[in-house]
Amino acid sequence: MTTPPPTLEAPPEERTAVTPPGEWHMPPGLKRSLQFYAFKPWVKLGNPILLFEYLLKTYGNIAWYRFLGTPIIFVNDPDYIREILVTQSASFVKERTVRRMKVLLGEGLITSDDPIHMRQRKIAAPAFHRQRIAAYGDQIVACAAHQRETWQPGEHVDIAAASMQLSLEIVARTLFNTEVTADIRSINDEVNTIMGLYNFIVSFPRIESVLHMPIPGIVKFRRSKARLDAVVDRLIREHREAAARGEPDKGDLLSMLLSSKYESEDATQQIGMSDEQVRDEVLTIFLAGYETVANGLTWTWYLLSQNPDIEAKLHAELDAVLGTGAQQRLPTLADYPALRYTEQIFAESMRLYPPAWAMGRMSSKPITLGPYRIPPGAHFFFSQYIMGRDPQFFPDPLRFDPDRFTPENKASRPKFTYFPFGGGSRQCIGESFAWMEGVFSIATLAQRWRMRYLGTTPPTVQAKITLRPRDPLMMQLNPR
Repeated sequence: MTTPPPTLEAPPEERTAVTPPGEWHMPPGLKRSLQFYAFKPWVKLGNPILLFEYLLKTYGNIAWYRFLGTPIIFVNDPDYIREILVTQSASFVKERTVRRMKVLLGEGLITSDDPIHMRQRKIAAPAFHRQRIAAYGDQIVACAAHQRETWQPGEHVDIAAASMQLSLEIVARTLFNTEVTADIRSINDEVNTIMGLYNFIVSFPRIESVLHMPIPGIVKFRRSKARLDAVVDRLIREHREAAARGEPDKGDLLSMLLSSKYESEDATQQIGMSDEQVRDEVLTIFLAGYETVANGLTWTWYLLSQNPDIEAKLHAELDAVLGTGAQQRLPTLADYPALRYTEQIFAESMRLYPPAWAMGRMSSKPITLGPYRIPPGAHFFFSQYIMGRDPQFFPDPLRFDPDRFTPENKASRPKFTYFPFGGGSRQCIGESFAWMEGVFSIATLAQRWRMRYLGTTPPTVQAKITLRPRDPLMMQLNPR
């Protein structure tokens, strides 16, 4: 069960197309710049979901407005999204919000544009090859099994914090071949601090030029980033020292990055990545690799607690595949294809609460979408959260129904009605890993425990870099 989006209605005079002078033909949209509507209920700093819902209800699947002089296009049409991410992708670059995150992630896979992005993706790709990911399965299960053994019947846990801790341990062990030491655990605290500063970082004008100044929010961000960098620098140093001692390459992502080479611009030599380049990639993959899956798991446990019939079907699948009583065993890689309903549950959870809840691009050339012609420099946004709740593609959209993701039902929908990991050439490199982590974590924990939500109202959604619950999400643990 979920909270329905607010009902939003525009006055009749705002439902007409607004076309700027010149050669451009814009979609319908707001007559005035967004600042003019600052006191409307659908304009709230830090919650653009309200604005997106309003635009969709008022103008349909494509709408535009201006903000500080920049044209912004909101798109909720799978064909238009395909145009942006695939067909016309060469005409787009990362938009301002993502580029602003370079102050944290540098030139990592999320923030960089081509040709840097293409080069870095090729370097990182071997660590996410199907065979490599398969080798991570046992470690994922071992981490989840360890967590479930620490829980006690009747215990109250913040499942959001517990999911973060589990996912952090999985990423540390599988992608960086490191023990989860105190400084690795501290990453969660620093990420929470930076998430709290997200709106400040994105909205602060020219923040890159004032990072050295004693502004309270910037000082707080600078300290958290310095601590994150210190942890990553330690990992890099330890891996380099192990290689210098002649220890065998463990095949983890960090080892691959450190041993990788790329051609110089004149193609005369092979160049290794600097520690700064490696740190950007490690930090990007570390944060993206544990934050998103952890949020996906958090919302899954909440939805299961509200839908006991679906939870019962999950337990039936786990019992059928993994046995019961004295015959019960932990999942293995060979079981992964048989955990079909478990995967559907995770997929449906990410439809309602997608960890990556919106994406954006900026046009570098004139763009044609359907009948519209849009100038370069326009920002395009589309939301997995909004699309996933569109009744045109997901009837009765607020109902939690994993059967939406049977092979037949998936095939019946256009591709870009569901894109929790993005799409096109920049689709998340770790998608396969994320699916395995989610399915094995759910299976391993649900094999032993049921969870009962202790809140009296649905959790409040917080849309920052990822879609998090605003407050601790408390669950009571009950043994099966």
